[in-house]
Amino acid sequence: MSVPLVSQVSTLAVDSADRIAFWEEYNRRELVGLTCSSYSRDGLLATQTNYRLGGLRLAEISGNEHVIQRTRRTCEDLPKDSVFVSLLTDGEAVFLHEGGCLTVRAGDVVLYDTRRSYLFGFPTRMRQLLMDIPRDIFAERCAYGEMAAPVLCERGEAATALESVLSDWAAGDGGEAPAHTEATVLDLVRSLAAPRLGGASARLAMARSYIDRHLTDPGLSAERVAAALGVSPRHLSRVFAPSGVSPARYILEQRLARAHEQLGDPGSRRMTVAEIAHRWGFAGQAHFTRVHRGRYGRTPGAARPR
Repeated sequence: MSVPLVSQVSTLAVDSADRIAFWEEYNRRELVGLTCSSYSRDGLLATQTNYRLGGLRLAEISGNEHVIQRTRRTCEDLPKDSVFVSLLTDGEAVFLHEGGCLTVRAGDVVLYDTRRSYLFGFPTRMRQLLMDIPRDIFAERCAYGEMAAPVLCERGEAATALESVLSDWAAGDGGEAPAHTEATVLDLVRSLAAPRLGGASARLAMARSYIDRHLTDPGLSAERVAAALGVSPRHLSRVFAPSGVSPARYILEQRLARAHEQLGDPGSRRMTVAEIAHRWGFAGQAHFTRVHRGRYGRTPGAARPR
């Protein structure tokens, strides 16, 4: 499944004297209004690729040492009503905001409000994966309310899972539909943004992320998920209890949803029902047909486009 690319740009092909203005204009148009400064003798050497992920946007940004800033005046002149989730994958950074300064290292995640002024400084070469989550989606799906100050989440299980999901999807390796990846990303962001919900919420998001990334493995089971999270199968069942489904049922429902979606995809018309069932981890076509009929009221063959 192709990744929905929005735009891609690099300053390397731009005259060094024009790179800052070029970068500012590109970001104003594609991401957010900002001002930029570079302290390298080579000038700003940066690349950016923007993807669409359902209702979200993902920007993959790399460059040499530079500073970007969104001042109060910029916030007024170029409004942006989103929450940004910045995952620094390489390098280090400082994040200055109204309430202080955060030190960011590779593997850390910063969540911040684009309506408030900030400065992001990168003293070394850097790479980041930046999620642009519209405020209405963030409020509905991440349940954090008003962000009084940026949130720094140091490298941990949820941040590592988020990096894996975003990197695999941007590389086009996962073959997952944007809706499923979007839901996984929002679950992980919720676990990062709302620590007051406790460990169970984070565990649930990480379990769902692990399952979504291993659905094509026929050996995926509740026991394997529990082992990956370092908990017992019984404890994993307690983690899933508030969602109303067991881990095994969640695995089955996700496999069914992916297989059903692929059955209706004209691009998969050359694949047989048996091949689609095998791809999504079902032991055999007969089992797949039975559970598909139970879930959707018709056989897999009847779900294919005519």
